[in-house]
Amino acid sequence: MGIITDNGVVYKPVDDVDLGPHSDQIYLHADVKAPRMAGLIAKVFVWSLEMKLIGNVLVYFLKKNNRIQKLVSFGVMEDAPLYVPLHPYKEDTEEEEVKSLCPDMSPAEQVQHAIDCLQSPDAKLQESHFSFRRWKIMDYSRAYSSGQMTPLVVAERLISAVVQSSDPGTDMSFFISYDARDILRQATESTLRYQRGGPISVLDGVPIAVKDEIDCSPYPTTGGSTWLHKVRPCKGDACCVKRLRSCGAILVGKTNMHELGAGTSGINPQYGASRNPYNPKRISGGSSSGSAAVVCAGLCPVALGVDGGGSVRMPAALCGVVGLKPSYGRIPHSGVLPLNWTVGMVGVLAGTVEDSLIVYAAISGQSEQHQPTVVPPRLKLPILKHSNMSSSIKLAKYDEWFSDCSDDIRSCCLKALASLQKLYGWKTVEVTIPDIEVMRLAHYVTIGSECTASIAHHLKNKGRPESGWDVRVALSIYGSFDSRDYLNAQRIRNRQMRFHEKIFSMADVIVSPTVGVTAYEIKDDAQKTGELDYVNGAALVRYSIAGNFLGLPAVTVPIGYDKLGLPIGIQFIGKPWSEAKLIQIAYAMEALCEAEYKKPQVFYDLLGEC
Repeated sequence: MGIITDNGVVYKPVDDVDLGPHSDQIYLHADVKAPRMAGLIAKVFVWSLEMKLIGNVLVYFLKKNNRIQKLVSFGVMEDAPLYVPLHPYKEDTEEEEVKSLCPDMSPAEQVQHAIDCLQSPDAKLQESHFSFRRWKIMDYSRAYSSGQMTPLVVAERLISAVVQSSDPGTDMSFFISYDARDILRQATESTLRYQRGGPISVLDGVPIAVKDEIDCSPYPTTGGSTWLHKVRPCKGDACCVKRLRSCGAILVGKTNMHELGAGTSGINPQYGASRNPYNPKRISGGSSSGSAAVVCAGLCPVALGVDGGGSVRMPAALCGVVGLKPSYGRIPHSGVLPLNWTVGMVGVLAGTVEDSLIVYAAISGQSEQHQPTVVPPRLKLPILKHSNMSSSIKLAKYDEWFSDCSDDIRSCCLKALASLQKLYGWKTVEVTIPDIEVMRLAHYVTIGSECTASIAHHLKNKGRPESGWDVRVALSIYGSFDSRDYLNAQRIRNRQMRFHEKIFSMADVIVSPTVGVTAYEIKDDAQKTGELDYVNGAALVRYSIAGNFLGLPAVTVPIGYDKLGLPIGIQFIGKPWSEAKLIQIAYAMEALCEAEYKKPQVFYDLLGEC
């Protein structure tokens, strides 16, 4: 932080900021000035916001009281704006046990290389002592290849489970749309391929769900709304979905999400609140809420999400699964709703690190229809073996930021970090990451501006009146950002990019909790209007922003539970294009914790008795 004036902060030049553990930089806690609102109170607030004169006054004070004006709009800095988080590739000479793939491989060929990177079953740790074990992609593949199970039987069980999960007494709200006939058609074709001895890949017949922000035929792409698909019809599969389909995966439907991705809870008044399988009275997190919940509940080993502000990693952590967000530009964005061009990225939610690697390999590659804004380097896949983990990994840790979470989360993450250091000899490097709260607000200005710009021509006639009440509040604030707000946000992006480059010269990854709080309760008054809870929202996104705003890869791994039995995740943020190293680190972390994983309250065993 620089000099604080009555109008705005005067920021120090980047080169004058000390990033060491004894820096004079002050850690600024989120100071959210907005009460929780839902039900009738939320409606009255929306009506007030949408009245021109009163609304302008309310928005002015919301921005002022929540420090957007002081820290972003009126901030003074020498940095130029940086609009897109593009990263030139720098060869990492220290990369070990990594397989580099040729760029012209098919998705199925890339998947096979990922399989070759896995630890052989005979060499794996004994899993018989695990308290709970999820079925992996390879479990499905082996069951199908041996004839113990068929994709058709799995599809029938899945459809039955989805119907059961939608019963009024359960009402998990996992999916926005699914088509039983289409699922059975895909499963029948896959079963025939296995019977003929010619599955396309290990993904053949494996059920995979898709967030309803990603095009996937034959479903409309709603973005969690009731209107967006009417003005932007789905014309085919997104590139990432097309790649999965070419591997034989069964695309089982479109998962629920926070409407327009404009929230962190996953409470959607249009399609219901996606509930957390560990405790159905609590949130699953947003905005990829349904994708995290279906993986957690055993309906799919993997699902696709989109991460614009932690929207893959937050729900993954709250639901006790793995969430992988690759570098900006690694996964093609064609066929994804253009709600956040420079901060949103397709990501993977999976029951295990191994499965996240397989699907990451499948969906990585260039789109045939669109020229990429950045040409990514060759895809590199890590060799996953417990015995060959490098002892030279350095983990950057900013203590004040790391500790800005609940007591249960802090103690669980510190214990996990100590276990990594003890077993592998990894070192912790204490650092200071300046202006984290400033970056959160600058990201909010950016994602809000991009969302509004992408749908502005639809909002007046259709979108706004048909949106949920909580989303209408977000749209009112988003629409208030002007060119000064946006340009200063991009100047802050440039500053943060340079800060993080310096930190990555000292360490391999940044380690933090994934969220600041565990899953909180879904209250009755929120279900019809949505919920305005910016205090919990700020706690949920606290550790996510750098991954999106700066285009960095990041992964969350489940490491334990709080006193109520709710999952806790730890996050690793990597250098640009360092997914291979991140996955190796996540695999090492998972190996230390997986024997203690617990079964969710709501769980469906699709491969049981095979």
